[in-house]
Amino acid sequence: MVLGNVANYKPETRGQRTWSSACTWFGQLPDSVDLATQVETCPWVRPGREHLCGRVEVDETYVGGPDQGGKRGRGTENKEIVVIAVEVHSPKWFGRVRMQRIPDVSGISLVSFVSDVVESGSEILTDGWCGYNDLSKHGYEHNKTVLSETGDPAHVAMPGVHRIASLLKRWLLGTHQGAVSGKHLDYYLDEYTFRFNRRASGSRGMLFYRLMEQAVMTVSLPYRQIVDGNHKM
Repeated sequence: MVLGNVANYKPETRGQRTWSSACTWFGQLPDSVDLATQVETCPWVRPGREHLCGRVEVDETYVGGPDQGGKRGRGTENKEIVVIAVEVHSPKWFGRVRMQRIPDVSGISLVSFVSDVVESGSEILTDGWCGYNDLSKHGYEHNKTVLSETGDPAHVAMPGVHRIASLLKRWLLGTHQGAVSGKHLDYYLDEYTFRFNRRASGSRGMLFYRLMEQAVMTVSLPYRQIVDGNHKM
């Protein structure tokens, strides 16, 4: 597949390239990036996909930023906030996952995310953060665990979301070498969600088929809308 003006690019012999031609060449890249990004990112989310249901763990994790120093947890700075929801099946099996980048950990952001991805009437398992307090008002059975009272570390009290967070960060650092900017993070989350939810697929060839099937069902997005954070799919 040849993108944008790349098909019309003719390499110059050594010494002939000028600063003007170089600027023209790089000036053409956004159009190519636009098309490439639409092709690469849009199909990961299937329009009208089913909501999570049953027992669902919900928590946040933090991606990017400096590796050392600074605050940790909900007081962190210069990191992207990613909220995770994962179905928990007994005894130790996880179902489907949903992830989304959010601007803050307020009740508006957290409850809105849960309402968008989890079926009403489901049991939502969270820690004691006040941002989740209104879940019961939106038709959910809210079961919260105050970690300071249990004596258990977070990954023991809520193993599902912490396992997903760990795998996500390992994937970003390994596969993508950590070179993921915040403005494109939503689409990497969609890709990881697609892969994780089909991890037990018995036919690997069907993954490509589903990806192409979803591609023709998804409206493409212009580059400016992608980087402006208007991630509505």
